[in-house]
Amino acid sequence: MNRAEIKQLPSRLLLFLILLAVTAAMLAPLVFMLSTALKTTKEMLVYPPRWIPEVFAWSNFRELFANSDIKFGQQYANSLIVAVFSVVGTVISSSLVAFGFARYRAKGSGFLFMLVLSTLMLPYPAIMIPQFLLFTKLGLHDSLLPLILPSFFGSAYMIFLLRQFFTTLPGELYDAGRIDGCSEFRLYWNLTLPLAGPALATVSIFSFIWSWNDLLSPVLYLDSQENFTLPIGMAAMLSSKFRIAPWNLLMAASLLSTLPIVVIFALAQRRFVQGIVLTGIK
Repeated sequence: MNRAEIKQLPSRLLLFLILLAVTAAMLAPLVFMLSTALKTTKEMLVYPPRWIPEVFAWSNFRELFANSDIKFGQQYANSLIVAVFSVVGTVISSSLVAFGFARYRAKGSGFLFMLVLSTLMLPYPAIMIPQFLLFTKLGLHDSLLPLILPSFFGSAYMIFLLRQFFTTLPGELYDAGRIDGCSEFRLYWNLTLPLAGPALATVSIFSFIWSWNDLLSPVLYLDSQENFTLPIGMAAMLSSKFRIAPWNLLMAASLLSTLPIVVIFALAQRRFVQGIVLTGIK
């Protein structure tokens, strides 16, 4: 170790301690959530709370699925159905619109693109009431379809992300494809989408997280407990039908609800970072 490295040692040590403190502060809620999820009902009410349970109540996770008043398994499945189909709808619809804006130039196309982006300024309540009336008249109230169908009509933000990525693809590739006899749809399906893996991963993760965490739409459209998604189902666990709020079961549910997001991000982390970087180049 040379003299310059020795001089930098105190500052590096201070930086390491700061990062360690920030990491501990961010992990503390997760550790407390896991601790509460493994406590019995009696120990859950002890004050001040203990970080390490006396008895690890792994049965809380089994009770979470077995309790007929909670129906956690059904709600988990409903959330997965809504999230997966929302991702499929968002990726297909947004990529088609973005491909059109990125690869074709026509009079007024720039204005149309700005018009699409301007919808980002619309507050959700301005769309919520007409959308609710529409789905009610279609007889889709109290079903999962109102949570899924809007994703098949595109998202302005996702269109923007994908359009920014598509514009970075060289036009020579498309010229070569047309010479080889590719139709415009094949240029989109066989050429653009395979090259857009990072951007599509970014859009998929954003769409999944948004749909998975959405509480307002399920509250608006769903009435029966069998159709509840996780956010509204977990909120219902704090209702008056429980004499004492089952915080241990709620923390167990919270722990399980984070798993899909963690797994998806862990699997797609590299492509997600690439997508953020590449879509921000232009």
